[in-house]
Parts: sequence; structure tokens; C-alpha cells
Amino acid sequence: MKLINSRHPSTSCPDTVAPAGSRGIDEILDSARLRLRRLDPEAGHLAYREGALLVDIRPAAQRAATGSIPGALVIERNVLEWRFDPRSPARLPVAERYDLPVVIFCQEGYTSSLAAAALQDLGLYLATDIVGGFAAWRLAGLPAFGPTDVYAHLTNVPATAGRTST
Repeated sequence: MKLINSRHPSTSCPDTVAPAGSRGIDEILDSARLRLRRLDPEAGHLAYREGALLVDIRPAAQRAATGSIPGALVIERNVLEWRFDPRSPARLPVAERYDLPVVIFCQEGYTSSLAAAALQDLGLYLATDIVGGFAAWRLAGLPAFGPTDVYAHLTNVPATAGRTST
């Protein structure tokens, strides 16, 4: 049996009525944040100094472009739940208990809220995030490295490299 789509992509719009029971991202984010005791950057720094795990979930390119926090554990978002679920064979050795204080950050504090709520869903009831993410951390003047000079490995490149003569 051949299925035929009667709507041509260039002449019609996709369905704009949300399916029953679905939620928009703003609603999902608000719901996640209602469960968290979010920390401002200073409180996040203090929690880290008192023993909480500070977890950077940003992709490598974003960390290179904007910088990083000394001592933060880098666990990219796509594997976070597997690394922190105490039941997972892929968990980190430190993730062996449910009362582990975990403070997550992303670049601006949106994805980190969803990630912290996901860890709470796993049972890590102390998981939270930093309001404003790494950008707010930086603005607060807290310890940070970088950004990384992506050309630092090119130490012996002549000053005229890439120039064209006229």
C-alpha cells in the first residue's frame, strides 16, 4: 500500500493545533523549575565549595567559545542521566547515592533546569541548577577559565600566513 500525502510542503503549513495532552516548552520549563530550589551564581559557588558537584552540561564547542569553571565536572547533556542514575551500569563512581548534591549549569540557565528536573526524576532529589548559567557566573566575577584560544596549537605559524600579496 502506498501512502500519499495530499499536502505539498511548499503549498501548505504544518498542523498548528497542538495534539491533546501535549505541552509547550515554556510550560515544561516552568514545571521543571517549580520542583527546583534554583541557586544564583554565588550560592552555586558556595554549594560547590561545601561539597556539591558542579556539573557543566554544555557541548565542547560552547565551553571552548565561552570558557569554563575550574573544578566543574563536564558531563554533556546527552549522557547526563546515564552518568548519574545510581542504578545505571554507565554511572559515574561518585553517583552511587540519591542524596548527592548536584548543581548543574548550561550557558544561560534553561537547559540546566530541564536537566536538573530529569535528575530529580531519577531520584536525585537535591539536584538543582544555576539561575542564568555560566553567563551569570561570569558576570558575577566568579572563578572561570577561558574562553579557549582555538588557535593556540598553531604556535609556529608565520605572521604572514593567510595573507595574499598584492
